[in-house]
Amino acid sequence: MQYAFAESIKQICHICTFLPGRHLSYIFLIHTSIHISNFIQMKTYQEINEKIKNGTAVVLTAEEVSALSKSLSPKEIAQKVDVVTTATFGAMCSSGAFLNFGHSNPPIRMEKIELNGVKVSGGLAAVDTYVGATDCNPAVPAYGGAHIIEDLVNGKDITLEAWGKGTDCYPRKHIKTVINKDCINEAILYNPRNCYQNYNVATNSTDRIKYTYMGTLLPKLRNASYSSAGELSPLLNDPECRTIGLGTRIFLCGTEGYVTWNGTQFNTSKPVNEYGIPIGNARTLAVAGDLKQMSSRFLRGAYIEKYGVTMYVGIGIPIPVLDEDIAQRVSIRNEQIETNILDYGNGCRLLGTTNYAALQSGTIEVGGHKIRTAPLSSLAKAREIADILKTWITNGKFYLTEPVRPMPTSTLIQSLKETDLSIEK
Repeated sequence: MQYAFAESIKQICHICTFLPGRHLSYIFLIHTSIHISNFIQMKTYQEINEKIKNGTAVVLTAEEVSALSKSLSPKEIAQKVDVVTTATFGAMCSSGAFLNFGHSNPPIRMEKIELNGVKVSGGLAAVDTYVGATDCNPAVPAYGGAHIIEDLVNGKDITLEAWGKGTDCYPRKHIKTVINKDCINEAILYNPRNCYQNYNVATNSTDRIKYTYMGTLLPKLRNASYSSAGELSPLLNDPECRTIGLGTRIFLCGTEGYVTWNGTQFNTSKPVNEYGIPIGNARTLAVAGDLKQMSSRFLRGAYIEKYGVTMYVGIGIPIPVLDEDIAQRVSIRNEQIETNILDYGNGCRLLGTTNYAALQSGTIEVGGHKIRTAPLSSLAKAREIADILKTWITNGKFYLTEPVRPMPTSTLIQSLKETDLSIEK
């Protein structure tokens, strides 16, 4: 079974670079006929959207398709199912919101900005800011940017205080006032890195408790935490991003949003298992949407003990079943999705691998030790999101968009190199 459509195209390009120009078309046609014949397109976005419009589209959640795959082949699923809804709800630190406050009279060029005592970015023109989810006041570490964003969603008043040096065109030097989502111009959720494709399991073999972004890890392998919705997770159902790209319409925190780019730390170089699933954290998505239309049911500020503030984000992505290959992908089951188990107490040393069926059972085994597991993400919320998105599509309230730019197919992650600046040149 050919899983790697993108890899096939990569092979074509590799072959073509070594051939004289007059042979390229011939070789390209031969190669594509071999590989793409496995992925004969059975439907188009336009055809599926027409079915949605007419109320005849067959829409299932990823869990429902996973169950269906036990009795139907990928070809049969591709013939019967039009759209599969995927979802996740978890801590996504690389999130935030752009806000535009509007101009005061007299105006001020805001160079230092605080919202409810939390310092936020003052480097975006005169009255714009970006509230990062992990922004915080060190004196009050349990309240930060994510909570400010949630408070805005809930219509609460926020204290705004800002300072500027004063200029001829912006003479004001200080302002203190109150804002909420109804009196500011724009509030745009823009998250640079969400929706991780798979993630490592965290545990701790040392004699001391470790406080991490994966939660509190007890000594001597007494617990393990993980963060993924498994077979419901969007990028595990479309692991090579054949249908997810720039412009993909999504469910974002209770309203419509869009994929705006590949997320930061987008990594296509991770090894994959026999089912084509990357083992460990790989691809990510950048997403955006109208914060004013969102719901705190699917966007929550949180504090992880002795680590800091994060934001829980709910994302749902519809996957059009265009062909048999996509039908095979969305049929993935928890026992087929593997991930690494890392020792966060010892430099993230690899301890082994496991799968999401085991993780969701509540116990995994590492080196003869049985370890209790707990999710940092919410499977119940992910299921709720997948069901809501399914209803929107079934009722003709949500149509699919074809990406205008595909995701990268060959990326690596670079490490930050430390330079000794004390050495004189």
